[in-house]
Amino acid sequence: MSQQLKIVMAQLNLTVGAIQTNTDRVLEVAREAIDKYDADLVAFPELTLTSYPPEDLLLRSSIKKRIDKALKQLLDARLDIYLVVGYPHKVGERLYNALSVIRGGEILATYHKQQLPNYQVFDERRYFDAGDSACVIDIKGVPTAFTICEDMWQDGPTRQARHAGARLMININASPYHLNKVRERQQLLERRSTIGNMPIVYVNLVGGQDELVFDGASMVVDADGQCRLLAAGFQEALIPVAIQLTGEPACPVRVPEQSIVVPGLLEKDVYQALVLGVRDYVNKNGFSGVVIGLSGGIDSAVTLAVAVDALGRERVRAVMMPFEYTARISLDAAQQQADTLGVHYSVIPIGDAYHAFIKSLEGEFAGLPVDVSEQNIQARCRGVLLMAISNKKGLLVLTTGNKSEIAVGYSTLYGDMAGGFDVLKDVSKTLVYRLARYRNEHFGDRPQQVIPQIVIDRPPSAELAPDQVDEDNLPPYSILDQILELYVEQDLSATDIIERGFDEAVVRKVLRLVDLNEYKRRQSPVGVRLTRRGFGRDRRYPITNAWEIGD
Repeated sequence: MSQQLKIVMAQLNLTVGAIQTNTDRVLEVAREAIDKYDADLVAFPELTLTSYPPEDLLLRSSIKKRIDKALKQLLDARLDIYLVVGYPHKVGERLYNALSVIRGGEILATYHKQQLPNYQVFDERRYFDAGDSACVIDIKGVPTAFTICEDMWQDGPTRQARHAGARLMININASPYHLNKVRERQQLLERRSTIGNMPIVYVNLVGGQDELVFDGASMVVDADGQCRLLAAGFQEALIPVAIQLTGEPACPVRVPEQSIVVPGLLEKDVYQALVLGVRDYVNKNGFSGVVIGLSGGIDSAVTLAVAVDALGRERVRAVMMPFEYTARISLDAAQQQADTLGVHYSVIPIGDAYHAFIKSLEGEFAGLPVDVSEQNIQARCRGVLLMAISNKKGLLVLTTGNKSEIAVGYSTLYGDMAGGFDVLKDVSKTLVYRLARYRNEHFGDRPQQVIPQIVIDRPPSAELAPDQVDEDNLPPYSILDQILELYVEQDLSATDIIERGFDEAVVRKVLRLVDLNEYKRRQSPVGVRLTRRGFGRDRRYPITNAWEIGD
């Protein structure tokens, strides 16, 4: 008997609903695992065949027919390797989040996920029934257990597998990224491996799916909870794992230390998540490229950099749309960044369009003072122009609003919110500045100042009124972002936040703005999720409600 169990973790970027394409990819990767790595087993991510999350595609009447066809294709290939493949398994009227172990044209075992997450972005109980049994089979003399994602976040399935005799566990996942997620997973696997007294091979999906980004970062821990292999995140990879076979019944496997990626800056992870999220949203939805309103401000500057890094400069257009309040510095900064990145750049003044709207509205506006209505018309002129370019040229409009602005409604519905994807939707304003510095100073092999320093240094402004700056209407972002994190991401009350030392009037104003602007957020584009409580799938508050701000 070989002294090693050779496993390949298939950290793949799959496409939701592309069952045939995903199946073909499984076979392609399995053959590569055999030819290149002489592998005994290859493990794929959770719900491999449909990818994750398929959402209401699971309710389609043809789902079982399509999955059965895919499984038959895998069986007919009769590959001499153990395939660990995830898929939705229909049994009578019940549907399970399942995996099967396949080898040589035979399904050796099938496992049904026991722990169904129903929090944050997950709603698996809407679709699936829960399994209740362990799955342990012999792989080269090693009793090997198989579990799926959330099973790892609870003690029960691990203890059950250990009681069933398992000495090694393979856990397949579709675990989305949020800040510091890799460290959380490492701590989790440390606990589970020590509870089960067995090594764990953790395989994760990679890629963007709407607002979710799956970061990969597949890993292996030994029976003592020590990380022995950590793969690079945010990229596809076939990762070979060498498991030493000891021949000892009590401890039949040992995991030597292999390759461990050194964790980088938080900004690096966030930037990689944004790039991957944009690339997959654009490519998987079939857009030829993107168009961005480049204002000379920090948000559009970072958005443009991300877009170029995701798609290449040939697929990115930038449009400056100046008005009489647009500063010369904004025009110069936008031109400089566009030239540095080499994107197609054009300037379309909005003065004529704005004055045409004002002329049309003379009767409606007669006798009323100038207010924010005129500012919103400026933003909506820009939105109309970008959407026209989008329609004519098949480009996706990337909006540039950050989480701080979206939270308090500092944006114009059908204006700067008009578009298909908001890159910075879950990025606070203070983090936007950190990303700009990271992109200039640390990105890639040859850092380059693609975001002009003046853009980073100047006070942020919407430039919709003379000498306007954001702090005319909002508290400093350093304060605002702290309050928003406590309220939006931690659900603390006004009283709790005030007790932490924040000014009561400021807190009540900010919280009131957050609550009032839920209707805007419901109509905003999707964007990459980075925190535990991103606007969208995570945070669901009623638009119409009479909840009073207080304790």
